[in-house]
Amino acid sequence: MMRVIAVVNQKGGVGKTTTSVNLAAALAQAGQRVLLVDLDPQGNATMGSGIDKTKVARTVYHVLLGLADAAKVRTRSEPGGFDLLPSNRELAGAEVELVELPHRERRLKDALTALAAVEGSYDFVIIDCPPSLSLLTVNALTAADQVIIPMQCEYYALEGLSDLVGTIKRVRAHLNPTLDIAGLLRTMYDPRSTLTQQVSQQLESHFGNKVYRTLVPRNVRLAEAPSYGIPAVVWDQTSKGAQAYVAFAEEILEIERRAPEAESGTMGERT
Repeated sequence: MMRVIAVVNQKGGVGKTTTSVNLAAALAQAGQRVLLVDLDPQGNATMGSGIDKTKVARTVYHVLLGLADAAKVRTRSEPGGFDLLPSNRELAGAEVELVELPHRERRLKDALTALAAVEGSYDFVIIDCPPSLSLLTVNALTAADQVIIPMQCEYYALEGLSDLVGTIKRVRAHLNPTLDIAGLLRTMYDPRSTLTQQVSQQLESHFGNKVYRTLVPRNVRLAEAPSYGIPAVVWDQTSKGAQAYVAFAEEILEIERRAPEAESGTMGERT
């Protein structure tokens, strides 16, 4: 069964794109068939996957506006071992153009459904969302089964988290009744910081088993890898950052293996 996961946080600089690219690559390394959707006009996930965003003729922009099928836009990230729907700054115009189109909130969902019908289902579709609660993000939430929220352990992050959870609830009420918050991923984690530890404890206290066990540390290799167009889990497999994302992918797969229990009630508690 294809699992569509939106990686969302309206706050920039929290490791959202780093999480999307490295989770996609780590899942691919684990033998999963993965599609990464770059839904951010900055195109950072595209560049981090080894694709030059300035040279792609068609992007997810063309998919959303119905100008091209996803199967024809899709390209291959050779370093990452996954498929990619690329993006560049042209996507910024989609915000305005989508307003006039029918079913504007579900354009991505329809495109992914059509792609699966033609090519067969992926195991995972990872959507890297823009750092805003925009129509692009609403498209991602409407298409997704689950949401992963990367966040730093700081107090401003807690305030933004409340807004994001409210948006997810509204999308679930009006557009996607099965949407679930899969979990919160603590990124740029510094265990030496008292503030980091305090906020982390607050998250665990309030969200319980919705907080992933995996902790992604501050790591220079995670920051270096995008400049080479190679996911960190491939660039330096021995780095602490890469090992954290491999562990995160294993945690995701472990949760998937427990899915039958979830449907009988256990995983329902993660909602």
